[in-house]
Amino acid sequence: MAASPKHDYYETLGVARGASEDDIRKAYRKLARKFHPDLNPGDKSAEDRFKNVQEAYDILSDSKKRNMYDQVGFYSDNGFAAADPHAGGGARHPNMDFGGFDFSDVLRNAQAEGNARRGSAGTSGAGTSGGGFRDIFSQFFRGGEAGGGEERVAEKGSDLEYGLNITFWQAIKGTQTTIQINRYEECPVCRGTGGNESGSVACPQCSGTGNVTQMAGNMKFNLTCPKCNGRGRLKNACPSCHGDGRITHTESVDVRIPPGAQNGSRLRVAGKGNAGTMGAPAGDLYITTHVEQHPLFHRDGDNIQMKVPVTVSEAGLGAKIEVPTIDGKSLLKIPPGTQNNQKFRLRERGVLNSRKGTRGDQIVQVQLQMPDIRDERTKEILRQLAELQTEDPRKEIWEGQQDS
Repeated sequence: MAASPKHDYYETLGVARGASEDDIRKAYRKLARKFHPDLNPGDKSAEDRFKNVQEAYDILSDSKKRNMYDQVGFYSDNGFAAADPHAGGGARHPNMDFGGFDFSDVLRNAQAEGNARRGSAGTSGAGTSGGGFRDIFSQFFRGGEAGGGEERVAEKGSDLEYGLNITFWQAIKGTQTTIQINRYEECPVCRGTGGNESGSVACPQCSGTGNVTQMAGNMKFNLTCPKCNGRGRLKNACPSCHGDGRITHTESVDVRIPPGAQNGSRLRVAGKGNAGTMGAPAGDLYITTHVEQHPLFHRDGDNIQMKVPVTVSEAGLGAKIEVPTIDGKSLLKIPPGTQNNQKFRLRERGVLNSRKGTRGDQIVQVQLQMPDIRDERTKEILRQLAELQTEDPRKEIWEGQQDS
């Protein structure tokens, strides 16, 4: 992967250049949840933002990648090894062929950008001696060894994200389900080492061609593959995993959704992310719940909201009515003179909060339902009511208009 300097990774995550690993991790998780494609279906801009956030975190969460990015403004893990233009006779590194290319401008630009970045982070700048180009790049861009393979280091596996659709009642009462995930697991043949006693396999980095292309800003370099040193094949590499030490695997994972899960809740399943390399621990699996809407109940945190129709006589004279709750029927007292859209609270009839051990309330909003006036008897009763109530309900509206 080559990280182009078109994005400022610190700006993408909204952190300072001197931010700690913990600050970077918190910022990433917050933005990943906000722009995750599962939570923003059909939103191309959110998808692009999510990719940029993921790319920034991949670089800044790794100390080696971050160190290189801070100094030269981009990162590559394709073994971008630099030739020293000041070496006698135009010496070349076996992984690169620049054909007498003058790196003076590249060196000055890289040093200027690196100094600017380091200056903002409060670190010291680099010198401008004759070996500066090599000094800047060689500590990051390592070529392949003579044996035809790169040195492997133990690295924790990456985390996985999974979106899970559940019903309203599954979220309320909790549920247990089994999901299928695709993840990297340790290769059973080489036990994660990537090695093999004999034979060779096609190099996965260059697909057996022996060459790779590397972009650095606006420059494009054709390089000898650093993984296989241009041979196209890896000696002593495991034929099952092609030297990676991991293979793809579809696995069934049992997931328990606790009661009270909300839309967008994020659950962690430890150790079910991608396997690490060289025996390093696996990453974690994060499951984001997507809760279906209910036709009657509306969830507001731990509270349940609903609307219930009442007659004019029930609202005017008062009544006791039955209303549905997530636990069944409940009796609600409607006092005399109840107004349209007035709300009533049923204590502890809402959703159980598993963390707090408490329940929310149910909020019932009444809606007056006008009678179906078809007979003269009903009309006569309404006329009598109109004679008794002579107040103008719009009086305050007109008074407000006169004041203005």
